[in-house]
Amino acid sequence: MHVTIDGFGGDRHKLSDENLVRALLDRYPEEIGMTKIAPPHVCRYVGENPRDWGISGFVLIAESHISIHTFPEHGYVWVDVFSCKGFDARRPIDDIREQFLLADVRTQVLSRGLEFPHTVEAAAPYATRERKDVAAAVVDERLAARQKEHR
Repeated sequence: MHVTIDGFGGDRHKLSDENLVRALLDRYPEEIGMTKIAPPHVCRYVGENPRDWGISGFVLIAESHISIHTFPEHGYVWVDVFSCKGFDARRPIDDIREQFLLADVRTQVLSRGLEFPHTVEAAAPYATRERKDVAAAVVDERLAARQKEHR
């Protein structure tokens, strides 16, 4: 499961707070049932354009990672919660909105790898259907080529 959170209209002071980002990354794994395998890594970044500075941080979890990137001068925050196991997506979405006092949030919840069969028996019907589709496409291409030759 992969949840992306794009937050807008946030509080500049909260978006500037390295300790807030670190605290969120430190507590999220346990709150959503994940296993933290390293402490959060958080740093302040200042790029070529001084208005594009911000706080970036991530925490490695056994299931993948969680990252937060803030852009205080713009009022933005971008968050990724990526895990190979499911969790309640509303929890981090609502918490990020509240913690950074966001005016607007756009989110995506992606199922990663869960839609694919995990056994040969379950995958066989899909493979058979794909082979038939490919064979039909090859036949269609050959017929179209022959028709073109006879024109």
